[in-house]
Amino acid sequence: MAGHRQSKKRRYIAWSAAGVVVVAGAGLAAQTSMAATTWPAQRTFTGRAFDTCAAPSLSTMKAWHTGFYGAAAVYVGGRNRGCAQPNLTASWVKSVSSLGWKLIPLYVGAQPPCQSGANPEKMTSSNAGTLGTQDANDAVAKAAALGMKAGSPVYLDMEAYDVTNKACNTAVLTYVRAFDKQLHAKTYRAGYYGFTSSSAKAIATATDKTDLPGNLWYALWDKQNTTTADWPWGATQFTGHSRAHQYMVNSKEAHGGVTLTVDRDAWDAPVAITG
Repeated sequence: MAGHRQSKKRRYIAWSAAGVVVVAGAGLAAQTSMAATTWPAQRTFTGRAFDTCAAPSLSTMKAWHTGFYGAAAVYVGGRNRGCAQPNLTASWVKSVSSLGWKLIPLYVGAQPPCQSGANPEKMTSSNAGTLGTQDANDAVAKAAALGMKAGSPVYLDMEAYDVTNKACNTAVLTYVRAFDKQLHAKTYRAGYYGFTSSSAKAIATATDKTDLPGNLWYALWDKQNTTTADWPWGATQFTGHSRAHQYMVNSKEAHGGVTLTVDRDAWDAPVAITG
């Protein structure tokens, strides 16, 4: 994700106002282990979102609340998170939520064993399942400590890798399934960020959908603000407010007189339940 899960430098070295609605049960079709629990209604945002490496200051979030963007992604944890988060506190979450911002929790989990580049945490074929469960517990603890309540999604970042490497792909799917199953056990929704050419493709095209994420945030940098026109897989997949699209990266923008460099996202998917 334009360098926020991994830093932008690491990624590129390695790989040369909209409305909010509450939808009960939306986007749950693929999340098979959710059936036994009574779930809080999904909080859905539809419109433009942005993500940037470090959560901006409260004053910047106030300046940027112009109506162009309605949601912001924040990196709640993970050993591969690329930036420190001095602004990201429970107080900040409460304050920006009171302004009307919707928040998208991201967790920079273990990366594939075949992925190029160095990462603080990489899974292996032997530890993928155990590590997925451990990381999910950590993700829920981090999100909850920020005031993101049960029923919120956690979007697991998986950077690009060689999906034709069968052993590597199997390890990733094992990790993701364990991560998602534990999220569901904690009553958090499972989301996933990946690339249409690799990591997102592995999820969307998997034959066995058991415990795979029900919400897919796909990176396709085509500058199209849409979650439908360029959707590369079956039209019946990830419906019911379960898609997001990172369509532009490294966009230097000024709103309310304050300049940031962000990635742009078209959003029609769950956001955190706060307040």
